[in-house]
Amino acid sequence: MSTDNKSLKRIIDFRHEKLDAIKNSGINPFPYSFDRTDYADDVIKSYDPDSDKKQVSIAGRIVSMRKMGKASFTHLQDESGKIQLYIKRDDVGVDVYNNLFKNLDLGDIIGVTGYVFVTRTEEISVHAEFLTILSKNLRPLPNLKEKDGVAFNEYGDKELRYRHRYLDFIANPQNKIIFEQRATIISAMRSVLDSNGFLEVETPILQQIYGGASARPFKTFHNTLDESLYLRIADELYLKKLIIGGFEKVYELAKNFRNEGMDRSHNPEYTSLEFYQAYVDVYYMMDFTEMLIKTIAQKLNVDTVEFNSFKISLSKPFEKKSMFELLNNASGKSVDTMDRLGLYEYAKELKLEIDKKMNYGQLLDAIFEHLVEPTLINPTFVYDYPKAISPLAKGKRDGNQDIVERFELFIGCTEFANAFSELNDPIDQRQRLESQAKLREIGDEEAQNVDNDFIEAMECGMPPTGGVGIGVDRIVMLLTGQNSIKDVILFPAMRTEKEK
Repeated sequence: MSTDNKSLKRIIDFRHEKLDAIKNSGINPFPYSFDRTDYADDVIKSYDPDSDKKQVSIAGRIVSMRKMGKASFTHLQDESGKIQLYIKRDDVGVDVYNNLFKNLDLGDIIGVTGYVFVTRTEEISVHAEFLTILSKNLRPLPNLKEKDGVAFNEYGDKELRYRHRYLDFIANPQNKIIFEQRATIISAMRSVLDSNGFLEVETPILQQIYGGASARPFKTFHNTLDESLYLRIADELYLKKLIIGGFEKVYELAKNFRNEGMDRSHNPEYTSLEFYQAYVDVYYMMDFTEMLIKTIAQKLNVDTVEFNSFKISLSKPFEKKSMFELLNNASGKSVDTMDRLGLYEYAKELKLEIDKKMNYGQLLDAIFEHLVEPTLINPTFVYDYPKAISPLAKGKRDGNQDIVERFELFIGCTEFANAFSELNDPIDQRQRLESQAKLREIGDEEAQNVDNDFIEAMECGMPPTGGVGIGVDRIVMLLTGQNSIKDVILFPAMRTEKEK
């Protein structure tokens, strides 16, 4: 056992001894409830120096202690903030002070009833008249200290914060604000869609055939059905079935799962918003998506954001540019006239990691990601994508069937949304998915499957439809100024911690 682990064990053993002492004095260290009537921040803000000893009842975690014989000071932290407590032996009682208070530690959760006053150092505090323990802390918290309102020995190691999020919030309560804002963002998404006549629905997470995106799935097994199932990579095909069934505006805030790499903008479990509307196209959805994001930003009173080291305005009109216009400008070449071989040679010239099996669309996408994406700082809708990487989108209406009606929204060099004029021709859809199946046969693990049930549904008649998918976690990153997806997911995926 390491020296650190031996020291930790001694601390835990000592706290168990204190726990036993509290129990032996007849006090239950884990009671069922406490009648709290006030919060720390409200007590401080509502303090009136002319009032006569206003009575309050508060509860929270001890985050600092100064034990001084017959009287002591502690700071209690609840979800609203911190407040100082003055604990005097003669006021809370000798037995409580000696048997309970002296056995308290940083991290213990307590309840206090008393009156509000101001100390000689002019700090609004609560003079305790009643003290009880609500939960004994047996494992020490991060070694946090504060002087003149500034924290040091801060619990700042990101991996520890992600792995032990509860300690992150105890030590860095300001980080809770991100997740309060996340809740506001999701609520605003729902509000916009609900007010525009969309119906929120729920579709299966466990699926016999995964589809709706190009990604590797997580696989599981259902004992009763005696068959393999997959965690969904997208909810697109089920939502389109609802459009076919007569629900003309639907949306889902869905947990999706993709068995792929992890980086600052990817987590294997993530939240997406997908919404579909009958009788509209991708261009209608482009305007709606811009309105949606701007409305959410207004809800948070956000006009300009700092994201990926860029200062970005969300109030100006979003730009709209074709993929080939951007590629030609960035490369100084006529990329739009290149065939697959030409793209392959150009990708090699750019020293990109490519595979000889990559098709025209995959090569074009790789070049775009390398040359163009790093330049897309201001909100930009990129439209006109190759059909080869867009098997669920309608061909461009001008007759160029190698191009589809699709957009992706980029902000701060990051993709936030993907949308189609949805393909509603079942014959074309089957041919495209069969082409995807052939790619799977030659080793493309992310190619899509042929979903016969979905095609049968399409054969019943699917109206013209516009559909959009938005990465909710990335929207939260954008609007809260975070550059890692792990900072906006409460419990991000982490490698299992090795035993110490």
